[in-house]
Amino acid sequence: MEKSVLAIDPGTHKCGMALVHRNADFHLTRLWSEICPTDDVLYKLHEAFAVAPFDMVIIGGGTHSQPIVHLVRQQMPSMAVLVVDETNTSLAARERYWEFNPRQGWRRFLPSTLQLPPVPVDDYVAYILAERVLTES
Repeated sequence: MEKSVLAIDPGTHKCGMALVHRNADFHLTRLWSEICPTDDVLYKLHEAFAVAPFDMVIIGGGTHSQPIVHLVRQQMPSMAVLVVDETNTSLAARERYWEFNPRQGWRRFLPSTLQLPPVPVDDYVAYILAERVLTES
């Protein structure tokens, strides 16, 4: 069954967001992703919906999750909202960053686990939250 979800990794100052689609063969595609200031989540929520309508919003249950849950429920009252555990998502997001952005030059010779991505990975955390939910359902 095809399904699209928007996942949010909430933070005090910034949020990672990822719009992920699962096709009938259970293949996942990242349609849109962004890291934005927490104050811009409402605007980005609508921007993501314009890219592709989604059936559910998945929100990481860590830092600053309750205000984001409240915001989503207020703006999209009929939208399904699922709060999920974020355990180990930051470490997994670093690995996932290197999968989407292959290491170049000398970075190829060091294990990815010993390297930090050169940019924040909050959007990859959001992708992993969506991936966890979409592969279980």
